[in-house]
Amino acid sequence: MSAPKRVVVFDYGFGNVRSAERALARTGADVEITRDFDKAMNADGLLVPGVGAFAACMKGLREARGDWIIDRRLSGGRPVMGICVGMQILFARGIEHGVETEGLDEWPGAVEPLQAAIVPHMGWNTVDAPADSELFAGLDADARFYFVHSYAVHDWSLETHNPTLHAPKVTWSTHGKPFVAAVENGALWATQFHPEKSGDAGAQLLTNWIGTL
Repeated sequence: MSAPKRVVVFDYGFGNVRSAERALARTGADVEITRDFDKAMNADGLLVPGVGAFAACMKGLREARGDWIIDRRLSGGRPVMGICVGMQILFARGIEHGVETEGLDEWPGAVEPLQAAIVPHMGWNTVDAPADSELFAGLDADARFYFVHSYAVHDWSLETHNPTLHAPKVTWSTHGKPFVAAVENGALWATQFHPEKSGDAGAQLLTNWIGTL
């Protein structure tokens, strides 16, 4: 029997770390909440949660050297997963109240206010995942996930022209206007919704991620 996968929930002050820890533990993973540099670098998987404002999350992440850790892990093909604002900060920039903040720029694009009659988008919603998605494997098309957000990425602009590279798999959802709900891009995966709050569907999704580590 193989040893459980070691996963670090990166604790930089902006995320539901305890609920993420419990959800990951349900998958059988060996989970630790920490901002320790070596543990975050050497874990099989790094989970980056995030709640609140884009600018505040970026500030906290940089102060904890999380930006450097994420970049180094991805440079070595080591898996990273972002959740909610932990996904948003992976894009080039966030725009809140007219103020633009630089993100990690792992993906091009801007996180902007939702274009909907009711904001925030709070509650359960379906997603439109690619047929070959590993993240959503084993889940029905009508599976629902729990969202809480006022900002999102409405335009996906990253294209892969190199035939030896796999194009990113982008999952969409709709609240007013379609927005990016999840991305699978090599070692970097992310969801706008909260899998740790999404019941059995979220548990299956996290199990799928752990299975790739």
